[in-house]
Amino acid sequence: MSLKSTFVFLISSILFMSIMVSAQDGDKLPKLNYSEFTLKNGLRVVMHQDRSTPIVAVNVWYHVGSKNEEPGRTGFAHLFEHMMFQGSKNYNDDYFKPLQEAGANINGSTNTDRTNYYEVVPSNFLELALFMEADRMGGLLPAMTMEKLNNQRDVVKNERRQNYDNRPYGTASEKIQSIIYPESHPYHWTTIGSLEDLTRASMEDVQSFFRKYYAPNNASLVIAGDFDEKQAKKWVEKYFGGIEKGVAIDRPNPPAPKINGEIRKTFEDAVQLPRLYMVWLSSPLNSEDEAALDVLSSVLSSGRGSLLQSKLVYEKQLVQNIFSSNSTREISGNFSIIATARPKQSLDDIEKEINTQIELIKNEAPSEEDLARAKNGYESSFVFGLQTVLGKANQMNSNNTFEGKPDTFQAQLDKYRAVTPEDVQRVAKKYLGSDRLVMSFVPGKNQGAPKASGANRPTSVEETEDEADTAKVPKTDFSANLPKSGPDPKFTLPKIQKSKLSNGMNVWVVPQPELPIVSMNLVIGTGGAANPEGKEGLAQLTASLLDDGTKSRSALDIANEEQMLGISMGVSSGWDSTNATLQALTKHLDKALDLYADVVVNPTFPETELATVKRRAMVGFLQRKDSATAIAGTAYSKLLYGKEHPYGRSLDGNEASVGAITRADLVDFYNTYYRPNNSTIIVVGDVKTDILLPKLEKAFANWKAADVPAADVPKAAAFDKP
Repeated sequence: MSLKSTFVFLISSILFMSIMVSAQDGDKLPKLNYSEFTLKNGLRVVMHQDRSTPIVAVNVWYHVGSKNEEPGRTGFAHLFEHMMFQGSKNYNDDYFKPLQEAGANINGSTNTDRTNYYEVVPSNFLELALFMEADRMGGLLPAMTMEKLNNQRDVVKNERRQNYDNRPYGTASEKIQSIIYPESHPYHWTTIGSLEDLTRASMEDVQSFFRKYYAPNNASLVIAGDFDEKQAKKWVEKYFGGIEKGVAIDRPNPPAPKINGEIRKTFEDAVQLPRLYMVWLSSPLNSEDEAALDVLSSVLSSGRGSLLQSKLVYEKQLVQNIFSSNSTREISGNFSIIATARPKQSLDDIEKEINTQIELIKNEAPSEEDLARAKNGYESSFVFGLQTVLGKANQMNSNNTFEGKPDTFQAQLDKYRAVTPEDVQRVAKKYLGSDRLVMSFVPGKNQGAPKASGANRPTSVEETEDEADTAKVPKTDFSANLPKSGPDPKFTLPKIQKSKLSNGMNVWVVPQPELPIVSMNLVIGTGGAANPEGKEGLAQLTASLLDDGTKSRSALDIANEEQMLGISMGVSSGWDSTNATLQALTKHLDKALDLYADVVVNPTFPETELATVKRRAMVGFLQRKDSATAIAGTAYSKLLYGKEHPYGRSLDGNEASVGAITRADLVDFYNTYYRPNNSTIIVVGDVKTDILLPKLEKAFANWKAADVPAADVPKAAAFDKP
């Protein structure tokens, strides 16, 4: 990692520490202080102050998604996500332009039940962000033209071709939804919509959709970060208060869908490996069974010791990967297991083994230990998702939209803590029965998306507009309409406390005692650029095998201990550095540090684990042949740097180079470059340097310094011409 990259990690760790919290039994999440009010037009507003850094998130959720569409008019919600960035009444220009000039992070997304938009801006640009959001909420239609509609319709069509129709397994979700939900159900179609429906969407259609759903009484606004509450409220009232209230909205409430018996489907696709999908209908969002179903999913497939991973990936080696998920949405949910076969393995055998594991959990409840690992993993991901002002704003808006109040964090977490082994067994019996879809994707010709269903409408729309409507908007400088920014906020980074261990390892510490969290990043100053020619992928392989066994712990021991402590640990290699990261609760720091240091200092690179990783890498290389992005990336590097330059080769190698790598190569690479005097450990969080240093000395005592050769990275040749 370069000094710049190291500094970026350090700053990121500091900025993101502000709400990371303990999620263990008995601990309470910190109460998020907020105020809320509702404008006369129905817009609900939530304000949460976090003064830790001079940034603020503006987050708007509209309670509309693809389920609010009609057959024959699918894809409108997602199309509007795009249209909302095309200019509005008082800023009829590229929405991104003024905000990006302010340094903002901007985006939006659409799913079945909601559409959201956000900006994270320096705190002195809050008024600008509120103005922009309000102007598109109240002033999109006056600036809408057929030219814009046609342009974004084509963009969405291309997105559909890239991400669905021409991507390996890309139409699977669409096929699943069209099979398990009847045509009359709002989840029968996916958010992207059909090409046919997008083609025949008229200006009248889209305007009607906007008027109905993009109204303030169907929206929730959350402001989170560094701002003055009184001033922010004045700006909200100024910019949003005059927007007209919309009509009352009837929410879709169809009968609960049913699958009667087992449905079996097989589809051909342009893929290298067969994939199996097993899908059951489950419970909707915030139902009494949601938490138990989520924990069931974790017990089945989260981590190396889970039922499906341990049997199908490691013991029997039937699959390249396998995972389960419980997808809960506002009016229904589904539980799925997805497995990608290894070469020459049968989907029938995979299905039988999955069925066996499901029956095991139905017949015998999971152990308390299995449940603890699953729940700790969920609790950690729950809390770590709230590390940023954007994360908090997004979750508060989700709560506000679907539960009617922004602060339901503790209640949600308590539901997961209350799940028992018997609850997991009960929901397995209740939901994972014979009424299901078993769908296979097998190598062959892409069969495309399901045929669009719905109203008998023309296959295309040709529209004209009045001359005044279609006249191109003159190139106008709309910046005069924008509110001016306030004075630049002041922000001083905390001082980095630098020291060095007796073995030569640099230590950078930034104490942040506000919360019981510690983040570490051990940066080793060598990466893939040191790969010998013909052994490309060696640095990556070495890094990936560090946590696959040490002198005192097996790979399974490491995985189980990591889950039980609720920590996040990983190792990865780039071109110029290797990074070993750790995130842990302060009260678990001693145990976490012992595990972390053991992985770094005492790896054994077991032959069996190496063989497994190499086999999976070979399958990965095979699957890349389906990916235009992967093919283009490889070609790009060769063209940019030249095939003789280290950066011009593949960082993770190819079939020949990885096949040639032996355990002796890993040991030699590790012994040559993994040295404390070639490393810096960065620690940010609830620590004191004088207490931490002795712990680091003890943990890394057996890691010995040695001379480290510099990687031979020649200067890349400049191009004489484009």
